Amino acid sequence: MASQGLGAGEAVLQGARRHPAALLFDFGGTLDGPGLTWKTRAFRLYQGAGLVADAAAFDPVFYAADDALVGTVPTTLPLAGTVRQVFAGISAGLGVSDGRVTERLAARFLQDARTSLRDSTRVLSRLASRHRLGVVSNFYGNLAAVCAEAGLTSVLGVITDSTAVGWSKPDPRIFRHALDALGVSPAEAVFVGDSRPRDMEGARALAMAHVWVVDPAAAPAPPCCPGDPVIRALDELEGVLA
Repeated sequence: MASQGLGAGEAVLQGARRHPAALLFDFGGTLDGPGLTWKTRAFRLYQGAGLVADAAAFDPVFYAADDALVGTVPTTLPLAGTVRQVFAGISAGLGVSDGRVTERLAARFLQDARTSLRDSTRVLSRLASRHRLGVVSNFYGNLAAVCAEAGLTSVLGVITDSTAVGWSKPDPRIFRHALDALGVSPAEAVFVGDSRPRDMEGARALAMAHVWVVDPAAAPAPPCCPGDPVIRALDELEGVLA
């Protein structure tokens, strides 16, 4: 697919940044579902089931369920258990009492996430032959287990979980933690993520190049910096770096 708002030949990093030593990736909304946050995907599922109509009403319920998991889950909890706990919290907040409904929605979310993760693993496996790779994510404390389950660990030089290190994006310290682990400076790395305030602005604060992953169905929107590459699928990143 063409990159958002840019021609295929224009959506590239300029100069030496086209050949970075390292690539850092967000997890949720980037590796497990390009351009689509967990909140957005969960809202669409609950909306489709007729359980909520208004995103403004859904958002605080999601955030409460999301926050409740931070630092409280076992570090070994896999993706399925993580998603089921998030969805249990959402359903409780919305007054959904039928556990079968919650399980069905969580299963659909997991199916889509696993499909995206399989695709992302193939992309990262190719990129690993040319770049050092890492993940930097605002997560619950079990990101390493989730990445291992997805088959990503072998291609990653660092897995930085906000709960484990004590800093969350866009705090520059969480990015620096990952960069230091890979032995590179911000100028030698590119960050790839879906959140403009957390990922793009966070990378920009360190003068680190960044690539924005957006919802394939979304209307065009300007990137945080003029000329930044914007992609709709992770495999487009290879063209940005070509």
